[in-house]
Amino acid sequence: MMLSALSDWFWQDWLWFPEGLGWKDLENKGDEVYAKAGDLWVTLPIALCFLLVRQVFERKVAVPLASLLGVREKVRVRAARCPVLENFFSSKAKQPTQSAVESLSKQTGYTERQVQRWFRRRRNQERPNQLKKFREASWRFTFYLFAFIAGLAALIDKPWLYEMEEMWKGFPKLTLLPSQYWYYMIELGFYMSLLFSVASDVKRKDFKEQIVHHVATITLISFSWCVNYIRAGTLIMLLHDSADYLLESAKMFNYAGWRKACNYIFIIFAVVFIISRLIFFPFWIMYTTWVYPLTIYKPFFGFYFFNGLLLVLLCLHIFWAVLIVRMAIKFLPGNNIVEDERSDKEETDNSEDDDNEDKANGKAAKMKNGPVQNGHSSLNNHHKKE
Repeated sequence: MMLSALSDWFWQDWLWFPEGLGWKDLENKGDEVYAKAGDLWVTLPIALCFLLVRQVFERKVAVPLASLLGVREKVRVRAARCPVLENFFSSKAKQPTQSAVESLSKQTGYTERQVQRWFRRRRNQERPNQLKKFREASWRFTFYLFAFIAGLAALIDKPWLYEMEEMWKGFPKLTLLPSQYWYYMIELGFYMSLLFSVASDVKRKDFKEQIVHHVATITLISFSWCVNYIRAGTLIMLLHDSADYLLESAKMFNYAGWRKACNYIFIIFAVVFIISRLIFFPFWIMYTTWVYPLTIYKPFFGFYFFNGLLLVLLCLHIFWAVLIVRMAIKFLPGNNIVEDERSDKEETDNSEDDDNEDKANGKAAKMKNGPVQNGHSSLNNHHKKE
């Protein structure tokens, strides 16, 4: 009873439509078909299909492609088996403080430098390898490219692609086209699959922002479908897909070591991103969804809710634009490598140099402090900062 009352209140006409309009205006009549909230259930099996197809794609397509492009893995020295350090790493901290290092050194008999090296190697073991990053990037590149081409084909002959005001012509009585139906369902299914797989994908520095982006995108697409903002929704999806495939292709070439190709593609991506997300999106799309409707209708809750979601996306665009500018600085003279600012950089692990330095320190300690233990003076606690 309570859920029924809440549902009745939630779907009231005055919440989601301008005054005088409501759900009765979106009832199917003959050839006139309108979007329905119940249609969104089909996105769940689509999302599961995407997860299955992704597994096949990454194994049968992405892996051979990685080999063809020459993706190479760095040789990582594995941390020696040590239950005490492993327990601390798993249950307390992956990067111990200096006091913790001293304590662990006493417990294990390792020198402090050996403890620090063990944790560095153990952290590197947990970092995703280049092949995993390449597989993920190639999957997203493939979808975004095909989604952009399909979206462009679906909208190329539509008047609202060229005149933004056409998005509202006849609202909310905007009949549903088959191309719009599939464009929406596939896009929404894909973003839901990304949300389902976020726990197993490579975690980057903007992990929380990615979650917010996926949730906001899913909510925005679902809401625009339910209240028939479909014309605006298709334009927003097309605008986002226009830059994403370029970024993913730049990542692929970066992981393969094709620095020049990566740099050139990244420059194109940066230009497309800035123009599409920080110029067209706020000054064309959001103007037409925020300012223009007020010349036709009085503001209502759905109007504020929809534009609030767009504002969240705009804030994320600005956040990522800052990262892009930081990455663009790498194109200055002397910098020829573009790295994903969102990724954790792998810590260097040159065991031969470390061993040589340990021996040198041991000899110096022996000369100054007398007997040493395991090549290191028990009084020598001065170590090179790593």
